[in-house]
Amino acid sequence: EILGSDLARQVEGVGRNVSRFKPGDEVFGVAPGSFAEYACADEDRLALKPANVTFEDAAAVPIAGVSALQGLRKGKIGPGQKVLIHGASGAVGTFAVQLAKSFGPEVTAVCSTRNLENARLLGADHVIDYTREDFTKIGNTYDLILVVNGHRSVLAYRNALSPKGICV
Repeated sequence: EILGSDLARQVEGVGRNVSRFKPGDEVFGVAPGSFAEYACADEDRLALKPANVTFEDAAAVPIAGVSALQGLRKGKIGPGQKVLIHGASGAVGTFAVQLAKSFGPEVTAVCSTRNLENARLLGADHVIDYTREDFTKIGNTYDLILVVNGHRSVLAYRNALSPKGICV
């Protein structure tokens, strides 16, 4: 098995059919074997790294960031909604909180005690400490629940959804 997928690096060389990048460009994206010293990637799996972003920060984006965005889009996120992110402190969850806020809803983050302040700093309007409260039993309902790291039954999530709510 070839380890690694997310990467952020400087381009060392390009194939003859590559038109988007040249040696020396700083890129980030996805390539199998990215844990190795060198990795080969299709150009459509890479993007130019913004100059003000470190390689380390850029390498954290591809899989987690795209997963969060896909989940929110699948849930038809939009302004004015009430959105709950269950698992808001992991890689996908932290992206989900920030991305969700950019769509204009009211965001509730569910995480453990030690991550509550970070969830607030990321933009969550409300935080629920799952070690002290079960959001499925509070009585609040949500238009979208994004389950990043959930340990509830499908029925429990359904009980926390608004009548036309979506759980992803």
